[in-house]
Amino acid sequence: QVQLVESGGGSVQEGGSLRLSCVASARSSSSTVYGWFRQAPGKEREFVALIRVRGSSPFYADSVKGRFTISRDNPKNTVYLQMNSLKAEDTAVYYCALASQYTSNLREYDSWGQGTQVTVVS
Repeated sequence: QVQLVESGGGSVQEGGSLRLSCVASARSSSSTVYGWFRQAPGKEREFVALIRVRGSSPFYADSVKGRFTISRDNPKNTVYLQMNSLKAEDTAVYYCALASQYTSNLREYDSWGQGTQVTVVS
């Protein structure tokens, strides 16, 4: 399985920005989509954004559309999540993951990172 490691989390003021990174151990032939998910305390893990490993076709949850941008750098086996205009509601542990299908359903993602904490201070 592909190993994923997130980084870039931290504490930021409301309205501020953070850029998360996720590095994969290697590019998998079976992995077609990078996804970002998040889980707030006491809440279910939810979809944030995805992008094709090959090509692009980014897609975002309505809650982050216009504020977050997903991108990837294939030579570095890295996917990014640029988060702008952060809100207190964005506070969560953020996870990157890989799937073999173009889907926002977390149950279809097979490889997961350990997560990185993002705390937005109001």
